[in-house]
Amino acid sequence: MKELLGLPFLASANGGEVDRLIVWVHWLMAVLFIGWSLFFIYMLIRFRRSRNAKANYHGLKSHASSYAEVAVAIAEVILLVGFSIPFWSQRVDALPSRTEAVVVRVVAEQFAWNIHYPGADGRFGPTRLELVDATTNPLGLDRSDPMGQDDIVTLNQLHLPVNQPVIVELASKDVIHSFMLNEMRVKQDALPGIVIPVWFTPSVTTADMRQAIGNDKANYEIACAQLCGIGHARMRGFLTIHTQEEFAQWLADNAPSTDSDSASDSFWE
Repeated sequence: MKELLGLPFLASANGGEVDRLIVWVHWLMAVLFIGWSLFFIYMLIRFRRSRNAKANYHGLKSHASSYAEVAVAIAEVILLVGFSIPFWSQRVDALPSRTEAVVVRVVAEQFAWNIHYPGADGRFGPTRLELVDATTNPLGLDRSDPMGQDDIVTLNQLHLPVNQPVIVELASKDVIHSFMLNEMRVKQDALPGIVIPVWFTPSVTTADMRQAIGNDKANYEIACAQLCGIGHARMRGFLTIHTQEEFAQWLADNAPSTDSDSASDSFWE
């Protein structure tokens, strides 16, 4: 069924539950489509003009359609109460421990994704509005603060380790955007003035994904799923999933230098 639906490559531990829910919803829609189509055809034949020249104002006495509507309502309640609400609660309320997860900040703006890593100390440096510069410091990170000196900032490039929970603190600088990672089955609106946590666990590295689909140039993409302005189509980022060792090396390679002017240090890939 998933192949018929054309779902994207699955690369997260939580994505299987999303796919199962999508499949169940489509099965229900398929049953409804076939059932109501057959019922409509039956009504066209049963009450055709040649057989019913004179209108019958008493209508149908059968309650079959009512029973069908009740059955559909019960199926929808089961999908909602039995599957959707528990799954939603798990994804929204049951965040993993921050001590066991990789925590990153993703700040959307027209038309880019600014990504902020806390650095080796595990603490995010403070950001200040007066320090914001669209070219050199889009987040307004205060590099003079000890907590901000080792932070890493990237543009449109999100790097994460495989098989480790990830918490993304999602925000927006301007308008409503929508953070979408198709292969991770993640989609969440980014709202101005609100920090929204999103979590998932990547299960397939970029290298393994490329091997699995037979395309050595494929990438996981970060898409904006909310029309956010005239440059919406350009708001495209990339997600790279590393092994644990590769991710540790990436952090080490891109940590800001502490023996230079750290106020202007940022990493742009």
